[in-house]
Amino acid sequence: MSSLSATSTLVLIRGAGDLASGTAHRLFRCGFRVVMTEVAEPLAVRRSVAFATAVYEGTATVCGVTARVAESVPATFDGGWIPVLVDPEASCRRTLSPPVLVDARLLKKGIETRLADAPLVIGLGPGFTAGVHAHAVIETNRGHDLGRIVTEGEAEPDTGIPGDIDGVTWQRFLRAPTDGVFESDRRIGDAVAAGDRVGSVQGAPVVAAVSGILRGLLRPGLRVPAGMKLGDVDPRARREHCFTLSDKARTVSGAVLEAILAWLAGRQ
Repeated sequence: MSSLSATSTLVLIRGAGDLASGTAHRLFRCGFRVVMTEVAEPLAVRRSVAFATAVYEGTATVCGVTARVAESVPATFDGGWIPVLVDPEASCRRTLSPPVLVDARLLKKGIETRLADAPLVIGLGPGFTAGVHAHAVIETNRGHDLGRIVTEGEAEPDTGIPGDIDGVTWQRFLRAPTDGVFESDRRIGDAVAAGDRVGSVQGAPVVAAVSGILRGLLRPGLRVPAGMKLGDVDPRARREHCFTLSDKARTVSGAVLEAILAWLAGRQ
């Protein structure tokens, strides 16, 4: 059994998008000390519930928990907030020596994370193989197995098809029609109708395929490749959903918490 406890355990989370942030939120609320790393220009779409927003704005608060961008983890860090470091390679792990590392970047391929990165390494979603990249892999595909902890084998492969919400799958995503800079005067939480122009990339229109609420929208001014996800239209059209953690984020974060607690109890 590990001598660590939740209140003494540092968890380093790679990525600060919505699933990473849901994970950070739950672990923080449970007393873990949490540090997150991000790239210099995060491409989070669900910005209202992503600690990645702190990279641009200095701070970000998600459901009552605050993160702040920082150059390093303060020597007096007591876990009262979540530092977000611009550190794409997570090189800070060499000085922090975190007992737990969670790779929540959802890269889906080209994963360089390995077991040696921390005593307990957890990977979210497709591309991870338990015993190679991580000690435990969390299933992120919607359905019966969402949140399943995989300790042998892999998570389900990437289907390329978003989860079904009110009978809508791929139609709810906004994607870049071409390479270029994304521009939009819309805001997360805005209502849109099918056929509405939501923004543009190099003058090419980005049009909603279904009616609903803009649950997510990429930060305007960022350069994007053709086909990249720019936004998410929620056909349920409940504005409050835009500013709270999703069922998927809560399920995945619960699985991460379970994997950590099982490890601390020596039951993994």
